[in-house]
Amino acid sequence: MSEAVLSCRHIDKCYREAGQPIHILKSIDLTVAKGERLAIVGSSGSGKSTLLNILGGLDRPDGGEVQVVGQSLYGVSERQRSRLRNRKLGFVYQFHHLLHEFTALENVAMPLLIAGESSHTAAERAGQLLERVGLKHRIRHKPAQLSGGERQRVAIARALVNEPACVLMDEPTGNLDRHTAEEVQHYLDELNATLATAFVIVTHDMQLAARMGRALELVDGVLHEAVA
Repeated sequence: MSEAVLSCRHIDKCYREAGQPIHILKSIDLTVAKGERLAIVGSSGSGKSTLLNILGGLDRPDGGEVQVVGQSLYGVSERQRSRLRNRKLGFVYQFHHLLHEFTALENVAMPLLIAGESSHTAAERAGQLLERVGLKHRIRHKPAQLSGGERQRVAIARALVNEPACVLMDEPTGNLDRHTAEEVQHYLDELNATLATAFVIVTHDMQLAARMGRALELVDGVLHEAVA
């Protein structure tokens, strides 16, 4: 198997509701290889997004360990964790979370600028990725001037601009119509094939899940191989 870019061991997460503990994740083990395409499916409220947030360093687990390219994600300071997220992980959500006052090019360049790259390098790399997702002609447009599918493609380009080891996606096509979702899926397939970046996608879209190399289902806090 290829080298692991993201892994977790014995991840537990528990919430309390009306004073009662609810164990939403139970000793989760997962390894994601370089360039792998993994879908995580499950019913609403099963804990898929919670797991994704823990893998991305956004929500601390109650127990267990997460490693990104062999580095501990929770055994470091918040500053070190933020740096690791910025350099090694990308994020795409159902809603694009673009900054409305900035153009598509500026939005995509932002992670590079945060990482300390020059404005020239950041703009050049952002422009290249926007061209890769079919938006060369829209780089100067702000989010309000873009369609839903175009905004999501900008968000995907932004997630990939730092050439991360893994991109985590939470329902990336969940807010799109079928035709637009298929268009976005096409660009995801092409980018994964050429950049060797791993994708971990949480989705209700079984058609999208079927396009991934592997699918797991989260049931009662435990990951299982998904049944086709």
